[in-house]
Amino acid sequence: MRSRNWIKERRRGQINRRLGKIMKCLCSGEQLRVDEMVPSSESLATKDYTASGYSSRAAEIEQKLDSGNIEEAELSLRESGCLNYEEARALLGRYEYQKGNVEAALHVFEGIDIAAVTPKMKLTLARRGERRKRRSQSEDTPPMSIHAVSLLLEAIFLKAKSLQGLGRYKEAAQSCQVILDIVEHSLTEGLPENFGADCKLQETLNKAVELLPELWKLADSPREAILSYRRALLHHWNLDTETTARIQKEFAIFLLYSGGEASPPNLRSQMDSSFVPRNNIEEAILLLMILLRKVSLKRIDWDPSILDHLSYALSVSGELRALANQVEELLPGVMDRKEKYLTLALCYYGEGEDLASLNLLRKLLSSREDPNCVPALLMASKICGENPNYVEEGINFSRKAIQNLQGRCDQMVGVANCLLGISLSVHSSSVVADSERIRQQSEALQSLENAGRMTRMREPKIIYHLSLENAEQRKLDAALYYAKCLLKLEGGSNIKGWILLARILSAQKRFGDAETIINAALDQTGKWDQGELLRTKAKLQIAQGQLKNAIETYTQLLAILQVQSKSFGSGKTLFKDNGNHGRTLELETWHDLAHVYISLSQWRDAEICLSKSKAINCHSASRKHVTGLLLEAKGLHKEALKAFEHALDIEPTHVPSLVSMAVVLRRLGCQSPAVARSFLTEALRHDRMNASAWYNLGLLYKDEGPGCAASTLEAAECFQAASILGETAPVEPFRLTRY
Repeated sequence: MRSRNWIKERRRGQINRRLGKIMKCLCSGEQLRVDEMVPSSESLATKDYTASGYSSRAAEIEQKLDSGNIEEAELSLRESGCLNYEEARALLGRYEYQKGNVEAALHVFEGIDIAAVTPKMKLTLARRGERRKRRSQSEDTPPMSIHAVSLLLEAIFLKAKSLQGLGRYKEAAQSCQVILDIVEHSLTEGLPENFGADCKLQETLNKAVELLPELWKLADSPREAILSYRRALLHHWNLDTETTARIQKEFAIFLLYSGGEASPPNLRSQMDSSFVPRNNIEEAILLLMILLRKVSLKRIDWDPSILDHLSYALSVSGELRALANQVEELLPGVMDRKEKYLTLALCYYGEGEDLASLNLLRKLLSSREDPNCVPALLMASKICGENPNYVEEGINFSRKAIQNLQGRCDQMVGVANCLLGISLSVHSSSVVADSERIRQQSEALQSLENAGRMTRMREPKIIYHLSLENAEQRKLDAALYYAKCLLKLEGGSNIKGWILLARILSAQKRFGDAETIINAALDQTGKWDQGELLRTKAKLQIAQGQLKNAIETYTQLLAILQVQSKSFGSGKTLFKDNGNHGRTLELETWHDLAHVYISLSQWRDAEICLSKSKAINCHSASRKHVTGLLLEAKGLHKEALKAFEHALDIEPTHVPSLVSMAVVLRRLGCQSPAVARSFLTEALRHDRMNASAWYNLGLLYKDEGPGCAASTLEAAECFQAASILGETAPVEPFRLTRY
């Protein structure tokens, strides 16, 4: 240890002696003789140092300081007549740094008394700025030359780089910040154009402004990093376009992915009507949109990652329409045509404009574009599978995707098979012929099983649809198996899995087990996400005859929804599809509660519930239907019939209202049973698993009289279907429409 300290002291003495000789050499114009130096294999002392303005043998000496350093020395000597101690150390430190001797360079730089020279540097820059502003020569001579200032600022910058290389990030950032403080204090109105163009001052400043936030990030100081980014972009540093663009991009990335929330910027210089970002996401979006505008104006080259980051930022903030506008404004040729169509289709789909998205995909898949584009085929299949009007087209898209994926990625083939299964399942519900419906249901299940096998049962969405399809086909044991697999795979992180499992158990009439599952899900779920769980729990309690418990559960749910509405009512919803989810759930909850009060003959309480739902949506088919049930329970059948008619005027395919219409018509002794039967057959066309519709259809056939054997047989078949479906009916439909 003692010998190591002795070596360091000796090394320090060698550098100091060399520095003194360099000063003497540069000021006298004499060449420093090699034999006067202490040799060192890593340092400047092994070089024959010559000031190239004073030596006639400069070209003959190869081992000396690089020509850039000599030119700096010359310029400083010409302006001030002498190179002072700090400037000499700056030259020596730069040489050591360029040769990779970081520790030696740092030692040299630390010998510069920055505090002592800072006032002179500030005064020099300030007078230089004033002289340029007045466009005349000032009588006051600055204490330093601009080249000396440039040299010292570069030394401070290289000191920061040396500290960075040694892992001393906080010290490096503090050193780098000195450069910005000096320039900003000296030139309060910003750096003039071409200021310091005859030296390296602008280049050093550019590098320092760009480096400072990176150093603060390495030092794990996110607040200082954000302030440095804002300082770099808001102060006039006279940065070139490319440097500014790089800083804007890096700042946007840091805001998006750093994991912290920065305080909003204080833009005092902005007009009152100007947009001021309120959070990280908004500030990042603003920066990325500025970059896209620069691309459109051809000030910077196209960078695909800008759009990638902007897509993420606008997606998580629910601004997909704005993203679509940005993509549409890009000049032709900037973005690949296929990628542009796909991006726009995703944006419109996210905004709920399924038809606009589908039309874009159809255009992309036309013979003039790329009819075999697999991503477009898969997305088009997904959109069509969610819309019964286009489901046949979705089947064709998914089949074509499977053909184009033969022999390729099994995961993609599995996704295509899953989409095919979903489309076939949706289409089968609208098929009239039993044989065709059964065939399509079987093919749907087979496609989903193929998808699960190809993805090795590791894709949650595929397992969910496998369980859902088995459940809707009343293959409850298989559905329960897949639901448990899904819950295990996701670790209970998805509400859909919990609810599906509970509803399958309710279809098996295991209401207690289903409620236990819901309670477990509630323990693992945040308050704002408990809506559907609580509603399912209340339905399970009703099925068990626990009406008071159900009322308490509904009350708890309504309290959560009202607090949530007050807390986030003025905020922007994150996803367009869920924009009215809370209000819709509240509406349905009031109707469910009204059902309970009707069953308890508490008319006044039921009417209060209906008045609450009216304030949410007075034109709701569901509300008109519950109103009709209340009137029917009071014995006001004609008034109830009008309420059901109003419900069907609002929503002609509202199945509960179709069934209720038939029930009331039968009770009123309708002269034409065919009218009542037509309502029930229409209800079954939309929901063939509706046990109530089958049962009431059986009653209509039975009413036609025992003398008609055909009607008796039809009635028996209807009662049998109603019994089977009733035994396996869940408390709520298996399929969730809002998740």
